[in-house]
Amino acid sequence: MQIDFLYWAECPSHPQAWQRLQDALDALAIEAEIRRVEIATDEAAARWRFPGSPTILIDGQDIDPAAENLPARLTCRLYYRDDGRPSPLPPESMIRRALAAAQAREHLP
Repeated sequence: MQIDFLYWAECPSHPQAWQRLQDALDALAIEAEIRRVEIATDEAAARWRFPGSPTILIDGQDIDPAAENLPARLTCRLYYRDDGRPSPLPPESMIRRALAAAQAREHLP
């Protein structure tokens, strides 16, 4: 499993999102290679199809399926909690679901 943690340094929520990712990996007992990538230019945002900070990709897929409809840009990102409230952080439940789905794909015949 390859995880890319993409962030824009100007966004204050990425350290807490990094910790949520670490907590979810620990809770699920998943060991994975994690690459931290700072997105600092509009060109890098376009290249990575970066919809904002923080963004977590697992095996190249955003943990939030709604991200495919978002433009690439240098900005802080908005997520939605399970109850529909907005948050600058990805909910831990979203991270766990994406990790579990990726783990299940790895174990397919």
